[in-house]
Amino acid sequence: MEPGRAVTGVTGASERALRRLELTIVRRLDGLLHGSYQGLLPGPGSEFGDSRVYVPGEDDIRRMDWAVTARTTVPHVRDLVADRELETWVLADLSPSMDFGTATMEKRDLVVAAVGAIGFLTSRIGNRFGAYVLHDEYVHRMPARGGRPALYGLLNSLAQAPRGRPVADAPDLAEAIEVLASARRRRGLRVVVSDFLDAEPVLGPGAEPSWERPLRRLAARHQVLAVEVIDPRELELPPVGLVTLTDPETGRDRRIRLTPRVRTAYARAAAAQREATATALRRCGVGHLVLRTDRDWVADVARFVLRQRRTAHLAHRSLVPGAAR
Repeated sequence: MEPGRAVTGVTGASERALRRLELTIVRRLDGLLHGSYQGLLPGPGSEFGDSRVYVPGEDDIRRMDWAVTARTTVPHVRDLVADRELETWVLADLSPSMDFGTATMEKRDLVVAAVGAIGFLTSRIGNRFGAYVLHDEYVHRMPARGGRPALYGLLNSLAQAPRGRPVADAPDLAEAIEVLASARRRRGLRVVVSDFLDAEPVLGPGAEPSWERPLRRLAARHQVLAVEVIDPRELELPPVGLVTLTDPETGRDRRIRLTPRVRTAYARAAAAQREATATALRRCGVGHLVLRTDRDWVADVARFVLRQRRTAHLAHRSLVPGAAR
């Protein structure tokens, strides 16, 4: 996963697979998501624009324009102009738990697809795209570069990465997000692609997963999208009797008889874990996109982006005085 190989290492079957991925994204997504430049997620950028009257409950007080507020004695905020030169950084989780899949693809394949969709959708002249990769005992850094060849090289490195292996004291998702958040770069889009599974289960209402606080710090400075990757077998177990289950992160095995009672308890625990993840992401104030290995991920991405744009458009109209209702 060396950055030097990232741009030039795309050949043969790997290049054909990436070409198919690009065609899938461009043909199915780009046509659905055409329009004015708004980035992958519509919303604030990093450059200040005009001031307007502050709307309680809807505006972020961190964007308060104190100079205009002092002159007019009426609270004002500064709008942010969408970035034309966007720097996007992705955190791709390739830990052992991602080497799993029981449907049309493995979770790691879906990670590559999600990173590819984000890369192709944000690729414009002047834009740069980089990645941090959580794999084995390291958080690998792949420098942000512009252009299709660099993006192809990054995707090839992800696709060709060896399968994860249990490593003692390996960094977890929380540590990887800390690395992403600690990098002092210009404001932009940050994307975390993971299954968001903690080594320790989140128990009780209001309990925080280990990755929540670093993700909240990341969202305080950047626009953040969390892409949750799920396999259906993680939500419910089949009625197959006695099975041997292996924890991919530690390599430990355990034989369990999948009785109806065990399967019901597992389904409830899985639903509780997913709800805890969704609640934590809402508290962080980040976008939340769910992709599953047994569903059309392209359609899910398109629906998510269209929903986000529609919500942003309605919010903008509600803030414009005299706008048609």
